[in-house]
Amino acid sequence: MLKKFAVCAAVMASLYTASALAAPTLRVGSETTFPPFEFVDVKTKQFVGYEIDLINAVGKKAGYNISVQSMGFDAIIPALMTGTVDVGVSGMTITPERKKKVDFTVPVFKGGLVAVVRQKDAAAYKTPAAIKGKQVCAQLGTTGQLKAEEISGKKARTFNNAAEAMMELRNGGCDAVVADKPVIEYFLKESRQSRYFHELPTQLTTEDWGFAVKKGNKKVLNALNSALVSLQKDGTVAKIHKKWFNN
Repeated sequence: MLKKFAVCAAVMASLYTASALAAPTLRVGSETTFPPFEFVDVKTKQFVGYEIDLINAVGKKAGYNISVQSMGFDAIIPALMTGTVDVGVSGMTITPERKKKVDFTVPVFKGGLVAVVRQKDAAAYKTPAAIKGKQVCAQLGTTGQLKAEEISGKKARTFNNAAEAMMELRNGGCDAVVADKPVIEYFLKESRQSRYFHELPTQLTTEDWGFAVKKGNKKVLNALNSALVSLQKDGTVAKIHKKWFNN
């Protein structure tokens, strides 16, 4: 009897493995230096973060294997348009301009931009209006870059990620940084450099983020949306949010 049970268990395990291998793979393009949403765990060398957990849960629910490919943020939409990747997952704000090039899922996060200055300059920058005419740093290709240029009236100095922009600010290479609030606050917490910076109290924007797919790819878009809605209803999304933001 035990022998039969062992054989059955082995067969079931084999079938499960075969099923997993047979599942189609979604190639996910992501800018993986964007903590706490996408980044590399220094111990495991694996991609981790809020959106990594979420796309893995969505993929599992929708019947896909997930393969994350690291790339610059400004390369994600071109990669989607050429079919190099299937999904863009990287804190991507849903904007009218981007919707002309790609399709978006239902929102996966409510984000927003803030401005940060050096602590020693806090008295001079009480509102975003004080940044007008100043040099602002931002991440390349983001809504942060657009907002930085809008409020300063000058071309922003751009960097591959928010952490690089923040270090440039600390070193005096710019007067302010405009970036996503949760990303800035995670950087300040993890780098233990909050004493050097001052976040302006006025949030500049409120933005919906989504996963992006190639325009017209209704099969993948519908599968992702269906899985996202299901995971929102069963509490999975809330659990992932609590894991990364403790609320």
